[in-house]
Amino acid sequence: MEKQPDLELKALNQFYGTQQYYRYMGVLLTDGIRYIMENGYSWFVTDAIAVIVAHPKIRQYLQNDDFLTIRLKLNKDKDGHTTADMIMEDGNYNELYRQHYDITDAKRELKLFYT
Repeated sequence: MEKQPDLELKALNQFYGTQQYYRYMGVLLTDGIRYIMENGYSWFVTDAIAVIVAHPKIRQYLQNDDFLTIRLKLNKDKDGHTTADMIMEDGNYNELYRQHYDITDAKRELKLFYT
């Protein structure tokens, strides 16, 4: 039987620090990020990494600073479907990038840090 992903990320709080790093799309990921990816949020992490690696505005920002916050914000639309926004900020709540998802099965908002 195939393991069902934990879309609520119930075990996420066990990750602090990291035991091992994983290279993915040229970026080092921690154990916690790998857990998030393995439990139904790989689309979010992959999209965030793609923006970090390729988006001109983010690349330009990272030439002068090496810290980003990446948030997954969940919303309910008028029909009750869950939509989401990926928001990248500079750490001082200044928005650098936003990407909207019309539908998602995500059950938990996330805040990740890139350095």
